[in-house]
Amino acid sequence: MKKSLFHRLFRAAPRAVTALAASLAVSLSAAAADPLFADVTDDAGLAFHHFNGMSGELYFPEMMGSGLGLLDYDGDGDLDVYLVQGHMLGGKPLTAATFKPHHPLPLVDRLYRNDSGPGGMKFVDVTADSGLAASGYGMGVAVGDYDNDGRPDLYVSNFGSNQLWRNLGDGRFADVTAAAGIDDPRWSVSATWLDFDRDGLLDLYVGNYVDFSFDNAKPCRSSTSARDYCSPLVYQPLVDSLFRNRGNGTFEDVSLDAGIRGDFGGALGVIAADFNGDGWQDSYVANDGVPNQLWINGRDGRFANDALLAGAGVNMDGSPEASMGVDAADFDGDGDEDLFMTHLARETNTLYVNDGKGWFEDRTVAMGLANPSFPMTGFGAGWIDYDNDGWLDLLVVNGAVTAIEEQMLADDPLPLRQPNQLFRNLGDGRFEDLSAAAGPALSTPRVSRGAAFGDLDNDGDADVVIANNAGPARVLENRIGHRNDWLGLRLLTRDGARDALGARVELAGKTTLWRRVRSDGSYASASDPRVLFGLAAASPKQREVRVLWPDGSEERFSGLTVGRYHTLRQGKGAAADPDP
Repeated sequence: MKKSLFHRLFRAAPRAVTALAASLAVSLSAAAADPLFADVTDDAGLAFHHFNGMSGELYFPEMMGSGLGLLDYDGDGDLDVYLVQGHMLGGKPLTAATFKPHHPLPLVDRLYRNDSGPGGMKFVDVTADSGLAASGYGMGVAVGDYDNDGRPDLYVSNFGSNQLWRNLGDGRFADVTAAAGIDDPRWSVSATWLDFDRDGLLDLYVGNYVDFSFDNAKPCRSSTSARDYCSPLVYQPLVDSLFRNRGNGTFEDVSLDAGIRGDFGGALGVIAADFNGDGWQDSYVANDGVPNQLWINGRDGRFANDALLAGAGVNMDGSPEASMGVDAADFDGDGDEDLFMTHLARETNTLYVNDGKGWFEDRTVAMGLANPSFPMTGFGAGWIDYDNDGWLDLLVVNGAVTAIEEQMLADDPLPLRQPNQLFRNLGDGRFEDLSAAAGPALSTPRVSRGAAFGDLDNDGDADVVIANNAGPARVLENRIGHRNDWLGLRLLTRDGARDALGARVELAGKTTLWRRVRSDGSYASASDPRVLFGLAAASPKQREVRVLWPDGSEERFSGLTVGRYHTLRQGKGAAADPDP
């Protein structure tokens, strides 16, 4: 068979560490007959196919996209899906060696409305009617209601100028990037909305990657002299941006005054949370190949990068890693935000455990997460309680960035495919690899990048949408979580308008559970902002929660019926005394 251009370029690529991955893929293909997740993409009608513009030139951005977002754009109570698209790079034409686009030209990001019902999940492509003409080379999306009108807006990060899409409330969006003054023309991958100054308005942190352009593209080679994609260290890392919301539809770039411009990084993953327990939102940035950044909020408009001092900048060996995806949650039930991030093959994914005051310890090996991740290149990841037993588990999506020789020799046109993974939290400080039991929905090797998590069918458990590079997006339906009791919450700000991003919720019981209202994390993706508590099999049918709102106030809400979603509005609960 005649080899494709991609094959010829990678014929002499170095042998990756894939023996374990190949063995795992075989075992995963024989997963249990009753899988934990089912791939319902085709039946649901979500017919999206990512196009990366691969032409044989090995342009760096080809392998880095893309992400997606879950949002209820039309306010009907269910999660719709926004998927980021690419296009040809460097002015190269479509050729016989190019993966052909599956969507009409010109390629744009696509929006799918959720019309799920008793018959199962259903999605309808409404891009043409939405006004979303997002034709940049897309990387990721951040979802947040920046104008407090009750409708989630979209910030799309691109290789090139970014875009802010305002939700008009009638099913359409308008590009307000220029008017808002919020563009960042560099290569941005992930971004997060956060109210860093506690004024009730969502500000925006934008993570920028490296200074790659078609003019400075370098011809990189592997150890066998074959052409290969470059390491990010070949290019100058970029600084990030912080935009403060003025409240009048415009933003001020406060990156310099805030101290954000003081450190170069190479950001791929970004997440906001209160990491030191002082009630103010901080930011954590997963950088590729250099130390990560932990921006601690000084409560005066300035941030300090405490990552190295706090133990979250490098791994337990003192080495920076190729961090891609990142997520933060209280997986061990002690009331603080722990950190998990994905890395390149031959490294391991990393779990940093928080002591409650913003000091971290790398516990990856002790918790059983090191060896299974060693042969994988991880991107999107999320803390989800897939079985609703009350303990947060980990789902990780994988895909290589350099050719896997076995796949290349088998004439795979995109020899970067790896299976995804699921790790169950045993509740005793250890995790169990349940990838085999998860079923073909996870075990089928793909080039996965973004992953977003949310209850797509409103049945009380976390489903997953995965964006695959140069391949179709996949919808994974959770088939087990709803069998246990659960409690769902949507938290809204004092005026009852927008999701209270950054709020924390405590549910007391035999084990105290903490969850955070957020939409950020994973890799270049946005997830369900609702809070979902898994309650295991036996629990009281009425529950009470304590909410720590982003402005520092606290309230209690009682009489919450298990097995349904509730909307909690700030100011409508009972006053709660803060912890001593």
